[in-house]
Amino acid sequence: MAGWPTIHRMHGEPRLRMWMPYSRDNRDWIHDTLGARIQPAWNRDERWWEISRRHLMPLAYALTDRFGQVDVVLEFNELERCDTRCRNANGDDCECSCLGFHHGGGLWHGWIQVGETTLIRPGWRRQHMRLTAEGLALLR
Repeated sequence: MAGWPTIHRMHGEPRLRMWMPYSRDNRDWIHDTLGARIQPAWNRDERWWEISRRHLMPLAYALTDRFGQVDVVLEFNELERCDTRCRNANGDDCECSCLGFHHGGGLWHGWIQVGETTLIRPGWRRQHMRLTAEGLALLR
């Protein structure tokens, strides 16, 4: 794999997949960045790191600081419901079918209401974003 660092949050998987250019100190950098207690696993066959999902945003910020940008791929199962848990959500771990666009509020276009607070929309989607250090600096 070549190019920019990549974080991939796959639907239903408990860990992120993260790739970054090789350096002898990558494991130390991960520990320095996310904490000494983190347990990153190197997948030798697929050549990526496996890291707890809760580290998505800290890892994205740190990778953009180190490399200037990071590709983030988020998978969402649109067969799952999106409802008040998403609308009222805090934090960034969401894999409901709105692709995070309505996470913590927003408009609900193209959804079918199937209950008092439950909306559905069939199908799978994948959202790919390229985050840059300049762009993330605006969010800090």
